[in-house]
Amino acid sequence: MRVLAIDPGYDRFGVAVLEHGAERETLLHSGCVLTDKQANLPDRLQVVGEAVEELIATHQPDTLAIETLFFNKNQKTALGVAQVRGICIYLAKHAGCQVVELSPQEIKIAVTGYGKSDKRAVIDMVCRLLPDAPTDALDDEYDAIAVGITTLAHHR
Repeated sequence: MRVLAIDPGYDRFGVAVLEHGAERETLLHSGCVLTDKQANLPDRLQVVGEAVEELIATHQPDTLAIETLFFNKNQKTALGVAQVRGICIYLAKHAGCQVVELSPQEIKIAVTGYGKSDKRAVIDMVCRLLPDAPTDALDDEYDAIAVGITTLAHHR
C-alpha cells in the first residue's frame, strides 16, 4: 500500500509518501509546499493543485490520507484550508485513489498514544518510528508523515 499523506494548508502544506513494506513502513518522499503569501487565494490554490497532481503522477499512491479540518476561529483561514482539502480529495479520487480522512486527535493517539500531544511529541515519535524521517523539517512535513504513519497502521 502506498499513501500520499497531506497536512492541508494554503500558506504551506505538508506532504509525505509512505509505503507499507514487508518489514516496516518506508518514507519515499516528504516535504512542505509553500505558496506566495502575497498571491491571491485562487493563485495559491492553483499551486496546491499542481503540486498534488505532480505528487500523484510521480508516486502513484493507492490512497490519499488527509487531516480533517481543525476548527479555527479565523473563518478566512478555515475556508481556505477547506478549499485545499477539496482540491486534494478531488484530484485523488479523479486518479482512482481511496481517501482516508483523519482527525488531529486520531493521528496524535496513533503516533504518540495521547490525543492531546504537542507538536514536539509528534515530531519526536515520527523520528523514532521512521529513522529515515528528516531531522530539520517544518511542523507541516512532520504532521503529514504522522498522517501517513497512522493510515498505514490502521490498514495493517
